[in-house]
Amino acid sequence: MGALHEGHLDLVHRARATCDVVVCSIFVNPLQFNDPKDLARYPRQVDRDTELLTGAGCHVLFLPEKEELYAGHRRIAYDLDGLDSHWEGPSRPDHFQGVVNVVERLFFYVRPDRAFFGEKDRQQLTIIGHMAKKLRWPEHIVPCPTVRASDGLALSSRNQRLSPEERVQATVLHRALSASADLAFRSPIPAVHAAVARILAAEPAVVLDHFGIADRETLEPLSDWGDRTSAVALIAAQVGPVRLIDNITLLR
Repeated sequence: MGALHEGHLDLVHRARATCDVVVCSIFVNPLQFNDPKDLARYPRQVDRDTELLTGAGCHVLFLPEKEELYAGHRRIAYDLDGLDSHWEGPSRPDHFQGVVNVVERLFFYVRPDRAFFGEKDRQQLTIIGHMAKKLRWPEHIVPCPTVRASDGLALSSRNQRLSPEERVQATVLHRALSASADLAFRSPIPAVHAAVARILAAEPAVVLDHFGIADRETLEPLSDWGDRTSAVALIAAQVGPVRLIDNITLLR
């Protein structure tokens, strides 16, 4: 959605490594914003984004207007098979419906062979991958690792709205996730929750929305590890004026 950073450019680099032509779309999608004020505040910097994409070797910038992208399109209510029932879903009603609708439109116009998505938006990636298989979209969805700052904070366009103090406070999200990875499959899941709560308590200005451990494929919340060899920890919190999300893969 623009306001590009190194995480976005990493997607371009990965695409260039395996594809002959790389297209980047920039479109601030109104369908996936629950709060009109959040949509209005979302950072937009097309000139700088264009320079960054050129420097990264992107071949084509697809920059549609809303009226063009959704011309003749009637919003579809997709059956997401419960993948939006937890985590971001309850906090942002219809958000993932807006995501799938816009991705379908972007794919319709661009017709890519491969589409590269970052793992930072893990639930979004999971839903898009699931719907691509379910609806038999021809595009191959390529997951790409989260790009982080040196202090662990996941890169996000929203980070630029944080004050210097809030930027430091926000690193608690990664510290909490790292603790969950250290304890994963060695301690019961309730003990992991307790450890994360203690870490978050050190930054009272950070208001937790959710933290949990989920099945890596279905994103169903887990209360015990079972015989799994992997899982995912997800977190969302309000830091100053912005809501940040992050996640980490847990391995046995």
